[in-house]
Amino acid sequence: MPSSDYDSACLPDLLPLYYRRLFPFSQYYRWLNYGGVQKNYFQNREFSFTLKDDIYVRYQSFSTQNELEKEMQKMNPYKIDIGAIYSHRPNQHNTVKSGTFQALEKELVFDIDMTDYDDVRSCCSAADICSKCWTLMTIAIRILDRALRDDFGFQHLLWVYSGRRGVHCWVCDEAARKLSVAARSAVAEYLSLVKGGEETVKKVVLTDPIHPFIRESLTVVEHYFPQYALHEQEILSRKESVDKVLALVPEDVRKELQQDFQHEKKPETRWKLVKDHATKKQATAKKGQNFEKEIMLQYCYPRLDVNVSKGVNHLLKSPFSVHPKTGRISVPMDLKELDTFDPFAVPTISLICEELDRPRTGEEDLEDTKEKENETDTAERRKIRDYKRTSLAKYVKYFDQFLDGMARTWKGELLRKSDLQKEF
Repeated sequence: MPSSDYDSACLPDLLPLYYRRLFPFSQYYRWLNYGGVQKNYFQNREFSFTLKDDIYVRYQSFSTQNELEKEMQKMNPYKIDIGAIYSHRPNQHNTVKSGTFQALEKELVFDIDMTDYDDVRSCCSAADICSKCWTLMTIAIRILDRALRDDFGFQHLLWVYSGRRGVHCWVCDEAARKLSVAARSAVAEYLSLVKGGEETVKKVVLTDPIHPFIRESLTVVEHYFPQYALHEQEILSRKESVDKVLALVPEDVRKELQQDFQHEKKPETRWKLVKDHATKKQATAKKGQNFEKEIMLQYCYPRLDVNVSKGVNHLLKSPFSVHPKTGRISVPMDLKELDTFDPFAVPTISLICEELDRPRTGEEDLEDTKEKENETDTAERRKIRDYKRTSLAKYVKYFDQFLDGMARTWKGELLRKSDLQKEF
């Protein structure tokens, strides 16, 4: 099967191979066990599986990594979702007294989906994406990552490509996992700027003085706006697009700009005219006239599904899950390479399974010989070697680096606790 051609009809044949030889179970368990700092943390975690024919199985939970592996290899889920840490084991939720089964903790999560930008992108719509509109995801990650780190002090952010048309963020710091529903809502609202449904024309309204967070976000947007909005989306080129932009400016300015635009066709010059009018307004109006900033934010600012972030018991698609429609693996993203990240270059399950069948190199044969001589834990080692032979390797390597960063924090926390105990 050519690597570029993913056929969803082959998924039932590919998933058993993926879960048996390629899924990074040891890293996955290491992540969700959080260093074993808290007892029963992994055991009380909810997983849900979507099986063939859209059969949905909730409240799955596992005592060990081995148990999770066996069950996933038995069920071969088309999709894996991760939920909260509960007061009891989720697979026993029917046996506990009514009202006592409670969601206690979960990572603070964010879900950004390209379909929420359909009113401001002209290249694609619905589930389709292309390199032109993918810039919106880059902007969203830049803005949210900075705010979550600098404004809230979080350190351990795992950004994951969804496998089709969006990105997810898992904030894994202990403080984030322990946030109440009210606190999660407050963070989500702080980060939300684009308000209103389809019928709302003006979705961003700024007031003076502009909040420092919005100023920081504008710095990011301004960097991408000329190339993305003026050239790739042509927001000031076609009449229909121009009318949408002019609907966001005050009426008196709109009339002047309509006249100016008849003589000036270049998008950069048109945008300069918009900014010049905003500057004039700012000098004379009593209240702030920030309409050029509002336009930039309406077209480029991240659009969050706040309900995903607010609830502790909300489930979110797992990293390394396969997207059944595209076949792409939901992979962790390295922000050092964010501007060059290409969603279409993310490996499909058909590609990585095909890569397993390629002839082995001499180096791999040598490794195999050594392994046979020393047969301890060969199954685990073989699995590690298997994914290293595929395009999945670099994404697992990045996941490993993320986990190493978290492990340093866990160790520091354990040392701090032991020092405190010594003092008493």
